[in-house]
Amino acid sequence: MPEVYHAHPDYGYDRDFKGYGEAGIDPKWPNNAKIAVSFVINYEEGGERSVLNGDGVSETNLRENPTGGARINERNYNAESEFEYGSRAGFWRMFKMFNKLKMKFTLYAVAQAVEQQPEVVKRCVEEGHDVASHAYRWIEYHDMPVEKEKDYIRKAITSLKALSGYAPRGWYYGRNSPHSRTLVPQVYEEMGEMLEWMSDTYADDVPYWTDLAHERGLPDDQAKGCLMVPYSYDCNDFKFHVVGSGFRDPQGFLTHIKNAFDVLYEEGQEGMPKMMTIGLHCRIIGRPGRFAALKEFAEYISQKEGVWVATRSEIAEAFKKNYPYKRGQLA
Repeated sequence: MPEVYHAHPDYGYDRDFKGYGEAGIDPKWPNNAKIAVSFVINYEEGGERSVLNGDGVSETNLRENPTGGARINERNYNAESEFEYGSRAGFWRMFKMFNKLKMKFTLYAVAQAVEQQPEVVKRCVEEGHDVASHAYRWIEYHDMPVEKEKDYIRKAITSLKALSGYAPRGWYYGRNSPHSRTLVPQVYEEMGEMLEWMSDTYADDVPYWTDLAHERGLPDDQAKGCLMVPYSYDCNDFKFHVVGSGFRDPQGFLTHIKNAFDVLYEEGQEGMPKMMTIGLHCRIIGRPGRFAALKEFAEYISQKEGVWVATRSEIAEAFKKNYPYKRGQLA
């Protein structure tokens, strides 16, 4: 096994199986909310693999029709149009619904994607939604050299700041490398920007702190750590495109996310509030036949008392207020 995976002093992280344990933790959400609900819109359209971007192939990941394989150096207009549906129609369908219900979401913005359609970021900022980074491009970073990945991180921060007016407060790769947990906060620090949270974790139902490997040599009062705001693969519309283990129909998706909400909401009523993340994609849930399930769920939770629909930055801010970072106390 390569050293970087488990022992390199700058990139190695111990596993934490205990977390908050049996006692759990009360995150103390604002207004005594019983649950914090985070809707996330992954905006990837225009940042995916494309012959036009020099990738040599068109994207095959998370498509309605992935059959036929990837043809080398040949544009796939059908594949391109699937992604274009997300930017042309799917995003705006969700955007209008959330605004109507007065619910704030977090935009996981692939920088190169929103560069193609700057209006998306502009309108999100105007309506008070949170613009976070989903990397510069929607590609695999696993084998990317460290310096090249750092360059892509800089490009993402610079691009999104130019479009939104602020450096993205949070970061989610989804297709991260073993170096990413260290490199992202490093680059933010080098650029003089503030990283409030990262979400490349699925380990809990509430935020938690992690020590940063490259801060091990710093005094305790200089270490900043990193707040992890867990993301969700199970309450995520990408599973419509996962053969064998995904959602077969919109009703299955609706049943699953309602069940998840009900369980977490009940735990909040019992004095142990949680957070719930619903991951969305413009070209997937933005399709009318699936969108109806999302709309029904959003309307369902809007009728409940003590539900705080918040951006991930708002959730991070609230958690930090009550639980500031202390080195060695990861959870």
